[in-house]
Amino acid sequence: MKKILLGAAVMAMGAGAALAQDVVRLGTEGAYPPYNYIDDSGEVAGFERVLGDELCKRAELTCEWVTNDWDSIIPNLVSGNYDAIIAGMSITPEREEVVAFTQNYTPPSPSAFASMMDDIDLETAVIAAQTGTIQAAHVATMEGATLVEYPTPDETVAAMRSGEADAVLSDKDYLIPVVEESSDVSFVGDDVPLGGGIGMAFRQSDPELRETFDAAIQSMKDDGTLNELIVEYLGADSPKF
Repeated sequence: MKKILLGAAVMAMGAGAALAQDVVRLGTEGAYPPYNYIDDSGEVAGFERVLGDELCKRAELTCEWVTNDWDSIIPNLVSGNYDAIIAGMSITPEREEVVAFTQNYTPPSPSAFASMMDDIDLETAVIAAQTGTIQAAHVATMEGATLVEYPTPDETVAAMRSGEADAVLSDKDYLIPVVEESSDVSFVGDDVPLGGGIGMAFRQSDPELRETFDAAIQSMKDDGTLNELIVEYLGADSPKF
């Protein structure tokens, strides 16, 4: 009964939001597998594509996908280029000063260091991280380490491989395939817990739309489908609800 009533609430809120706008534009990076990436047909794919489509279905909203570079993804939300961000964005107090988050749709999961050097000293290393991420902010606090920032996660890994950086710090979920598919790259040091999980971000002036998606996320937690997606796309070892 609880699930039925919640589903009705989601549909009711979705109908209200749909009256306010015909299409909800979902902004993502399209360069952060397995969360989001561009497939061979040029379409947004990955965990967040499937999740976003299901949330829109449950909220009875028509949605379209927009890609945007990570370093300007929040400014372009605020300026109205799309209506929500669903792009592997961790919930942090600093971001909450600018945007309004839903509840998290992934639990807090660790970040990790990867390197081609077995005997690396992370405290004095040159560490690559993506610009504007919680990982870059963390490296900046590491006394003795040197932060080098790159626009995309792929570029951080490329910098490590080319010797521009000694190691890379990123979401562990992103780095697992890199390590598994490489004979010369391994995890080093301890995992680093950062952020409050990943959520959708909205303009602070759009509380009704945020609440609509928040209710849809809760419905997926309640019926277990969100955990199923996490296992399918992020792996059985990834934190679940």
